Amino acid sequence: MKRILTVLLAAVLFCLPRVAGAAEQFVSFSKGVRPALIRLDPQEWPGVKLAAQNLAEDYGKVCGKALPLTESGFSKIKKTDICIGTLGHSGIESLLTPAQISSLKGAREKYLIIATKDRIVIAGSDKRGTTYGIYTLCEQMGVSPWYWWADVPVEHQDKVCIIPGVYTDGEPAVEYRGIFLNDEAPCLTGWVNENYGGYTSGFYVKVFELLLRLKGNFLWPAMWDAAFYDDDPLNSYYADMMGIVMSTSHHEPCARAQKEWHRYGSGPWDYTKNKEALDAFWRKGIERMAKTEDIVTIGMRGDGDEPMTEGQNIELLENIISEQRKMISEVTGKPASETPQVWALYKEVQSYYDNGMRVPDDVTLMICDDNWGNVRWFPTEERSGGYGIYYHFDYVGGPRNVKWINTNDMHKVKDQMTKCYDSGIRKIWLVNVGDLKPMEYPIQFFLDLAWNPDTQVREHTREFARKTFHAYEDEIASIIDTYGIYAHIRTPEMLKAETYNIQQWSSIVQLWRDLRDRALAVKEKLPARYYDAYDQLVLFQVDAFCNLHEMRMAEFYNDQEAVNKYFARDLELRDYYNKVIAGGKWNHMMDQNHISYTYWQQPEKDEVPVAKEHRMVFDGR
Repeated sequence: MKRILTVLLAAVLFCLPRVAGAAEQFVSFSKGVRPALIRLDPQEWPGVKLAAQNLAEDYGKVCGKALPLTESGFSKIKKTDICIGTLGHSGIESLLTPAQISSLKGAREKYLIIATKDRIVIAGSDKRGTTYGIYTLCEQMGVSPWYWWADVPVEHQDKVCIIPGVYTDGEPAVEYRGIFLNDEAPCLTGWVNENYGGYTSGFYVKVFELLLRLKGNFLWPAMWDAAFYDDDPLNSYYADMMGIVMSTSHHEPCARAQKEWHRYGSGPWDYTKNKEALDAFWRKGIERMAKTEDIVTIGMRGDGDEPMTEGQNIELLENIISEQRKMISEVTGKPASETPQVWALYKEVQSYYDNGMRVPDDVTLMICDDNWGNVRWFPTEERSGGYGIYYHFDYVGGPRNVKWINTNDMHKVKDQMTKCYDSGIRKIWLVNVGDLKPMEYPIQFFLDLAWNPDTQVREHTREFARKTFHAYEDEIASIIDTYGIYAHIRTPEMLKAETYNIQQWSSIVQLWRDLRDRALAVKEKLPARYYDAYDQLVLFQVDAFCNLHEMRMAEFYNDQEAVNKYFARDLELRDYYNKVIAGGKWNHMMDQNHISYTYWQQPEKDEVPVAKEHRMVFDGR
């Protein structure tokens, strides 16, 4: 009863939007309306046209031949054409009823898929709504959002049909839903440099497409040795064109990467000593993004993601934000309140807020977790700019990094994000995903949860397994779920020989071995075309983490020969991921060192642990 009252109170206080469930299955491979051509208006959004081209190609992946596509408008429709259009930006209204137009008008990122015996219509309330409708059709045809990023195969079908009816996912519960590519060296950076020559538009277009197929819309880009707007001018162009809202991380104000200051800045990163240079630097960032949907990060932290000053200087930070908002107003020619802004209360910045610092009500307050998946506080007051959450699947910092593989329990994610939603954190949901791989399933769950907070873990995991592998979904889902629970007990970087005693080691290693046996047994039953996807999404992580436990237990037992064996296998597993899976497509994605930690930061290289004498402690039994 208490839970029900809490939810009802939150709905009243924060104007609970309609929460949509997933669209029902409208694609059939045997009966219904069979599409013959994709039709667009020439005035349609370029990003929608790009998604429509992907639909045409996806149809070819399924049926062997791409659908033809025309931009000749809707005046000469032939039977079973797929007509795609955005409300107010094409002539799609002529194909909709007044009730359907009313359903879309003013809605956020909503689509309708309407199939009759005469035609198929995909109509969106805005460009993202239309794009989501297109990619929903792609997924129901059998093209996974992870077809490229995890090599999920596409099952051949002789035909694709749409069952007559009207279908929608409604509107998203959270306005901005996205990921942060962070802590991205050595893995993602090595892979990007090898394949794209750096963090250029060729790479980001792939990321944008993935986000849109997952119904995401928001991104903090890579920033360790990259500058999104500066590395390639087409980065920002494609983000805006495709419908991805960009922003910069919690310590990169005014749409300028920290690496840009290192490239072009002069003088210290200190507002008390270098105000004019910093103001000029930030103004250029505002000028560069002024015509996009991008959200401006405001505030300031120290260079290199450190506290700005020793102790608190609330007056200084308030002055900095005031000056930044003045810039925003001057550059855009409209009140600062009309440009979306976010202030991230990360680490020490929250103490400023705790001690009374406030920003204008239109600014989104981004609350943060403690870097280990525990949200630090929840709002109790409404504000026009709303609240966001910055959450971590990956983390660099004390007591030790979490960078190697997925260690996230979706049950905990569900618990924490439900608390966020119920307390009114509904403007931005952002999660740090490190190198993107191998966080595929957690990313999928997080973004689906942001669209629909009623999403349940076990049902979602089973549906993910079903759509991805089309067989053994109960067992695969159980393996994914169990892995998350086990992996969250102790991260790889924190795992040591001393972590468990003699009874605990044998028990926990047996759990991991049983899970690995189950994962291997499923692979033996899958068709070979699923091996690459299964290795990436399921087996590699189970096998690698199990092997690490075996090595640490051997170290505990002072068995140096076994330690050497398991260490060698760790290297073999890295090479298998980098060089063998998908023919070496993901080379460098498993370059992360994870064994030889001595303090919070990653080791320069992994070395064979040395088993020590008399490590075991017996209890006398």
